[in-house]
Parts: sequence; structure tokens; C-alpha cells
Amino acid sequence: MEDGENKADVGLDKEKKSYAGIPEAEFVDDVDAFMARPENESADKVLQKLDENHGKYKFMEYNLFNKRRRLKAQIPDLERSLDMIKKLQQEKDKSKELETQFLLSEQVYAKAVIPPTDKVCLWLGANVMLEYTLDDAQEMLTKNIEAAKRNLGYVEHDLDFVRDQFTTTEVNMARIYNWEVKRRQAAKPT
Repeated sequence: MEDGENKADVGLDKEKKSYAGIPEAEFVDDVDAFMARPENESADKVLQKLDENHGKYKFMEYNLFNKRRRLKAQIPDLERSLDMIKKLQQEKDKSKELETQFLLSEQVYAKAVIPPTDKVCLWLGANVMLEYTLDDAQEMLTKNIEAAKRNLGYVEHDLDFVRDQFTTTEVNMARIYNWEVKRRQAAKPT
């Protein structure tokens, strides 16, 4: 997000726990009451389940990091494309050709001479390219930039949420482990 832009600016609902539907970890406040539940047969099984959930949260975090990385790369690309559309709109009424360079591959540029035009082809991905008028292309790119920024806000929110969940799970694991150690020590004959 740009400086000065907060999560509310990109359509975030601060009350929403997770946009991706990440389940909330239950905080074990009273370990005795938690372990007395019928589904909690033994501390080992509970710890195993919590460890499994912890692994799931780590996997979700990994996927969210990748999604955030893709969005952070996508937004500048979309903005550069939008800047080029605006430049083409400025130059379309002029009779002279526009001389520019374009990126062929990493660190490899080619010169291009572009005649005045009112159409542009946009690469949509998945081996699809479509021709648009400059106005339609500008409108579409603007909407895509807004959607990408909104999605980035959702991903950032979910990353914070999933971090809280695996922290809660780690605390629960420590509390249950300590409870089991104390229970075993109390059961030992002295």
C-alpha cells in the first residue's frame, strides 16, 4: 500500500476475521476444563491435533505470502501499462510517430516506432490477448489496479490473522504440555 493509504481505503472490513475463510484457533484459557471435554482423550492426541493445525496455519501463511508477492509485482506492471495507455492517448491526435523502447525480456529492450493509434492490445494472461480502444483499456486497467490493491489489503489482513492463529496454537500447545507434565508429576509416587 502507498504511504498514507490505510486498509479502510481499499475496502477492508476491520471486523471481518478472515477474508479467505481461515478458521479461528480456540484459545485454551482453562486447560482443566478443555482437557475434560469428551473429544480430548489424552494430552498426546490433543498436542498432535494442535501440531497438525499449526502446520496448516503455516501452510496458509506460505500461500498468503506467495499471493502477496504476486500482487505486489502485478500492481506496478498494471500501473506501467496504464501510464503507457495515457501516453498513447496524449499522442493519438498528433501526426508524428512515437518512438519508444519496450521490454523484451529481463534487461533486454527493443526500439519501437508507434504510429498514432486509438487501439491497443492487452495481454490478459493464459495465452489471451485482446484489442481494446484506449478508453476501454484505461477503464479496464484502472479497475484491475483497484481490484489488485483491494486484494492485497485482504491478503495483508489474512496474514495478520493467520499469524495470530498460529501464535494462539503455539501458546495452547505449551499450556497443554505443561499441564500434562504437572499432572504426571502429581501422579508419581513420592
